[in-house]
Amino acid sequence: MGGNLPDSKEGTEIDEQQKTKEPPLYKVILLNDDYTTMDFVVKVLEDVFNKSSNEAKVIMLSVHNNGSGVCGIYIRDIAETKVLTVNTLAQDNGMPLKCVMEEVE
Repeated sequence: MGGNLPDSKEGTEIDEQQKTKEPPLYKVILLNDDYTTMDFVVKVLEDVFNKSSNEAKVIMLSVHNNGSGVCGIYIRDIAETKVLTVNTLAQDNGMPLKCVMEEVE
């Protein structure tokens, strides 16, 4: 019965590369503006990104002082959902806060 299996490993290298290749990651970034309150930014960071109060304040200050701040790094689908959630929350609350994503290099 044995002996009929091919000895060749043809195609397994490609299969292994496909299995081990990590999906691209994206940074989710808040952009500073002159009107969104610091309290609102902290609340968004706590509620949407599950940041502690201290982590949220550090990121909020980065946004305020540097013009932007990274909220987290995620796979594409999660990053897109977080961006949409933040932008919708901001709009619903009359805040001009903007959230964007960019691929990690």
